[in-house]
Amino acid sequence: MTVLLTHREGELGAVGPFPVERPRWHEVGPVTEHLAELLGVATVVLRLLDVHGGGGGLGGLAVYHAEALDEPADGAGLRPLTEEERESLAPHPLRAGYATAEGVRAALDWAGRALAAAGRPVTGPVAQVKTWNLAGLFRLPTATGPVWLKTGRDFAVDEAAVIALFGAVDPRLVPPVLAADPERRLLLLDHVPGEDCWGPSAEVVADAVPRLVRAQAALAASYPGGIPAGLPDRSHAALLPAVKALLDGPPAAELTAGELARARAMSDALPQLVERLAACGLPPVVLHGDFHPGNWRSTGTAAVLVDFADACQGHPALDGLRPRDFCSEERWAQAAAAWCEAWRTVVPGSDPELALRLAAPFAHLGYAVRYQEFLDAIEPSEHRYHAGDPAAEIRAALTAFEAL
Repeated sequence: MTVLLTHREGELGAVGPFPVERPRWHEVGPVTEHLAELLGVATVVLRLLDVHGGGGGLGGLAVYHAEALDEPADGAGLRPLTEEERESLAPHPLRAGYATAEGVRAALDWAGRALAAAGRPVTGPVAQVKTWNLAGLFRLPTATGPVWLKTGRDFAVDEAAVIALFGAVDPRLVPPVLAADPERRLLLLDHVPGEDCWGPSAEVVADAVPRLVRAQAALAASYPGGIPAGLPDRSHAALLPAVKALLDGPPAAELTAGELARARAMSDALPQLVERLAACGLPPVVLHGDFHPGNWRSTGTAAVLVDFADACQGHPALDGLRPRDFCSEERWAQAAAAWCEAWRTVVPGSDPELALRLAAPFAHLGYAVRYQEFLDAIEPSEHRYHAGDPAAEIRAALTAFEAL
């Protein structure tokens, strides 16, 4: 990979290409570790500039922009930037605050002050773990264990507020929030033991899925109309005009004429599907919004949910269906059965099995709309993270709809 390096907005030069083992483009810990060895100073990767080759978020020759937190010594092996490289560092109105030198320094300063005020001052070097078009993640050491700083985008919800909602009905379901700056989408979370549950065990599924359902049902019973104010409305009824707009927007160019015609016919039939879903008897709820097992942490049994950036209000099947694409067939069958049994228990007389089946096209269309929202709100160099996703979700929705 190649890294273009600056220090307090001043150009230092470029280093690379050099090899680094990193699973995905946004997992930048190995990049900063290599730069520290090479340059003798701490750095923070601000953003991905380009990738030659690779795809799907991994592989290829990546080019990053990094900020040196201190100025490297002379003779650090940096070469002058080319004119093209220099142009790639130009400001952009859609750039995330944490993808700028000023913004990332401000976020780290805020985290340090917040932890000091909480009696848990930072005790060592901060480690950058991830950064990409939606968020950044840093690990801050303290005397009583690590703390996590998450930097987010203004199109994400106030995660601390949503965590507080779920924490009010199940405190063990969410991570402890140490501090938050909602305006700048900064969040400090205490460490949650365990691992992210990619490939979850039967025990974890049996815990996470029913607990989410019970928490959602408890919240729905706590608010007039079932939903607290301020959350984006991603109900199926609210989705209908967004889908029509999507089919008149950029994804249409990526669909064949036949696919687009089928998608428009599906869109016309969605109001009747909304009515059938409503008849299943499940209430509108506060949704996690991205309830896949990678956003569950566990030591083996009890799970803690993380990453509430896409939280919203809507039909509970949106969360119920999310694990499907991230689990084995056996674990998905278990998750679906556990979800249905939990909803039958908290809403007697409901039909969660039918709701899960009828909601499948809406789940894909909801993510198609959300991915397009991302693309509309990020700078062009970041489009590679979600290019093609809206059209792919529309195709998946067609498959689900035509199977009903």
